[in-house]
Amino acid sequence: MKSNQFLVGAALILFSEMFLVLSGMVIKQISADLPTEMIVFFRNFLGLILFIPWLMRKGTRVLHTKKLRFHLMRATVGVTAMTCLFYSWGHLPLAQAALLKQTAPFFMPLIAFWWLGERISKRVKLAIFVGFVGVALILNPQQSTVNVGILIALAGACLGALAKVTVRRMRDSESPQLIVFYFAFFSAILSAIPAWLTGVGLTLIQFGWLIVLAATSTVAQLSLSKAYGIAPAGQLAPYTYGSVAMAALLGWLVWDEVLGLHTLLGILLVSCAGIVAMLGKQQAVKPVTDPTL
Repeated sequence: MKSNQFLVGAALILFSEMFLVLSGMVIKQISADLPTEMIVFFRNFLGLILFIPWLMRKGTRVLHTKKLRFHLMRATVGVTAMTCLFYSWGHLPLAQAALLKQTAPFFMPLIAFWWLGERISKRVKLAIFVGFVGVALILNPQQSTVNVGILIALAGACLGALAKVTVRRMRDSESPQLIVFYFAFFSAILSAIPAWLTGVGLTLIQFGWLIVLAATSTVAQLSLSKAYGIAPAGQLAPYTYGSVAMAALLGWLVWDEVLGLHTLLGILLVSCAGIVAMLGKQQAVKPVTDPTL
């Protein structure tokens, strides 16, 4: 029975990662015509609309919270991380963007150590070191200029890790639904101003792409949440790196993206180190789905 649950959970993780990559492909498709700020706003706004049936069923009493400042902090950090990651999806090869999003496990233990006082095991320390060696290879120091998009993606991963640690700080009293709702609520407000300042209009076709983005992101979130409800997070976490292989294949098929030797070696090191870091820091509590998908 447990074996079947693990297989179903692993399949759901891979299904989730496939829709994550599809979301990245949509972002890459529309980034040439729409600024990142506009994409981020509609992702959050449409995500907020999805909570209407939940509110109608539960009533506004479920919105009561004593940690509003943490929700606001999490949304501020999270929407900034989302902006960085959406920029990377639109301006980097698909596989690079997918991989750099997965560097968050290297930042999370460091932030948790600094903020929550959580200890870092020797295995996780080694994984973090190897992971950053892989990142250095992806940056390719032999090139005369550093790819700014890679640095922005790393900043997004670091901020995303901070947002997840903030969730850990709140989940002793806040439900997953409440955490995700307040993220969508505050993020929609915070991202509305930058989107409005761009002064860019929106065509019907572009709005259709944004609906597809909201749909693929939601399917990815729901699949991830369902998977973690079936099997332990520590067992399933390595399968999240399936998105890198999917992104490499789809990037090659759709945009003829070919990765260099430095990048391929860096991807291998980061993926292996990320899996070790995840396995070295298994959480007893089910993780909250990250809306920055």
